[in-house]
Amino acid sequence: MSSKDQKQGGGGFFASIASSLSNFGSAMHKSVNGALGIKGLEVINPEGGTEDAEEEAHKGRWKQEDRDSYWRMMQKYIGSDVTSMVTLPVLIFEPMTMLQKMAELMEYSHLLDKADQCEDPYMRLVYTSSWAISVYYAYQRTWKPFNPILGETYELANHGGVTFISEQVSHHPPMSAGHAENEHFAYDVTSKLKTKFLGNSLDVYPVGRTRVTLKRDGVVIDLVPPPTKVNNLIFGRTWVDSPGEMIMTNLTTGDKVVLYFQPCGWFGAGRYEVDGYVYNAAEEPKILMTGKWNEYMSYQPCDLEGEPLSGTELKEVWRVAEVPPNDKFQYTHFAHKINSLETAPRKLLASDSRLRPDRYALEKGDLSKAGSEKSSLEERQRAEKRSREAKDQKFIPRWFDMSGEVTPTPWGDLEVYQFNGKYMEHRAAVDSSDDTDEVDVRSIEFNPWQFGNVVSE
Repeated sequence: MSSKDQKQGGGGFFASIASSLSNFGSAMHKSVNGALGIKGLEVINPEGGTEDAEEEAHKGRWKQEDRDSYWRMMQKYIGSDVTSMVTLPVLIFEPMTMLQKMAELMEYSHLLDKADQCEDPYMRLVYTSSWAISVYYAYQRTWKPFNPILGETYELANHGGVTFISEQVSHHPPMSAGHAENEHFAYDVTSKLKTKFLGNSLDVYPVGRTRVTLKRDGVVIDLVPPPTKVNNLIFGRTWVDSPGEMIMTNLTTGDKVVLYFQPCGWFGAGRYEVDGYVYNAAEEPKILMTGKWNEYMSYQPCDLEGEPLSGTELKEVWRVAEVPPNDKFQYTHFAHKINSLETAPRKLLASDSRLRPDRYALEKGDLSKAGSEKSSLEERQRAEKRSREAKDQKFIPRWFDMSGEVTPTPWGDLEVYQFNGKYMEHRAAVDSSDDTDEVDVRSIEFNPWQFGNVVSE
């Protein structure tokens, strides 16, 4: 039975998946209209039903006067892509940028090491898809990361032998590129988020391309993640769901894994659950996978009907690591690590996200200073753009080049950036340098404009 046939019907394990998905439409709309006297307001309590929505609307992190004012301001953007067009208060931010958040995929990079060392082509997809799912524990955080400044970077060195670099390569539209590698794999991503503001919720579409190359055999694996919905942005307690399909395809062999992120149903039914199969190139199921994206993933060999093979058992392949209790921003230990100046590599680039004064002020709990520093950085970015345009100059990224390739995604076309290798040369030169004059990283002023990387148009 092919994956296409199974989507249309079937029994046993797959039938339970299809049954859960059939509730998608109704489960995601348990809301109230007219709560608090506001027409069209949708408030969703993930642990409750329709009768809980109005009570839920009074909860959340906003003060009532701020909430009501912000709602009036945001109403005009309903239906719009608000990725970079709205100035948001630091009240809803976390002390991390999108470039750092991209690096959180590296927490469980050992799963990619296992995929590279694995002989079984289907188990390779079990490992790589579990790696892709592992970051969703971090993605459930409801605080907004800072938008990077054009030319801003983030670097992480020697995490399990992994070197990671990301860079903000475009401001309009906002686009980031990232690269990571060790002896087993290379990871490349071009990211351009697209959003749709729906009033009290936000749909986030991951317009991007993510590729993993397993170095031993040169296998290339492509990832298409599901969209994400952020609920109760202004009224109620904010929460995140990612209902839909995640597809990882082995572009070398044609094998693939299709995982279904179940939508949150009534009273939290199905929330976090993920189920699906690894298929061969003929679209025959080989391994079933099941778990929760915020907790663990397991797998088991299956027959052509998708049922577990007799004599086999469900085995766990990934489980989320222990997290700090009662952490204000729901950070993992790894998130604290990538956000820390203590883990900065030698001679940290002055364009690094860690050095942003607004991020640092928010980390220290000074919201007023964070807000003023954020405004100052944004004005400096606008001034740099005016100066560049007056000279007929165009910004060019330092560590990534435009590949000339435009790739289709489910949410629109994407111009792909490729890693140019210069960062590895830079890092090797720094690490091999005999210069013993170490600079206190705290004394480095954030400066993403230092390189003068522009060309005349």
